[in-house]
Amino acid sequence: MQVNPSFRLVYVPGVTPGKWVRVWDERLPDVRLDLLAVPVGDGERTLREGGADAGLVRLPVDKDVLSAIPLYTETTVVVFPKDHWLAAAEEVTVDDLAEEVVFHPLDDTLGFTADTLPGRPAIARPDTTADAIELVAANVGVLLVPQSLARLHHRRDLTYRPVTDAPQSQVALSWPLEQTTDLVEEFIGIVRGRTVNSSRGRGAGQAATEAKQQKSSGGQKAGGQKPKAAPGGRGAAAARRGKPKRRG
Repeated sequence: MQVNPSFRLVYVPGVTPGKWVRVWDERLPDVRLDLLAVPVGDGERTLREGGADAGLVRLPVDKDVLSAIPLYTETTVVVFPKDHWLAAAEEVTVDDLAEEVVFHPLDDTLGFTADTLPGRPAIARPDTTADAIELVAANVGVLLVPQSLARLHHRRDLTYRPVTDAPQSQVALSWPLEQTTDLVEEFIGIVRGRTVNSSRGRGAGQAATEAKQQKSSGGQKAGGQKPKAAPGGRGAAAARRGKPKRRG
């Protein structure tokens, strides 16, 4: 019995592949797409070890082993309790955090080091971003993260503001360097907004279209709609900056 092919896509916290998955299902209904959610530090490792065909990961990756196409850059925000003095501002700078305890979780996605982390260091580094969020909620300090992670770990007692001069995180589509298969090309085409009839990456897509044509009594071409463009990395537009006033 013939087994239908599948495509394994790994993704890290904060990345939402749903839009591209829907286009895949429309364009390649006979190719199952398996999603694998992993911690942020395991995305690259999963690809290197052959656990997935492609992944939505955060840069950087090892370019000697993996190919990568940057997709978008995220706004960096600082997370703090709603009654914190920083809430008076619409956006902040790194200098505004100089007197704050800033947590540096072991799964940090912004590339901070002990020398570059703003503010005052905590006594110990939290194991995960989720652990750091719990400490922020306890009013022990603040946390810098990509905006998608602030939304992922949303709590009603916390809020966040953009940090205009902080490092930013880039999300990329990545796959093993020597394994650019037809299905990988198809997914590249989807995230780049190519139509099903694009000259590149037609291997799997054309096969799926032909299969649909054979099943269709009207002979209508399938998958002819153009997918929406891949999302950009625009953060929320910041209004004119007001300098926060520290509470006495």
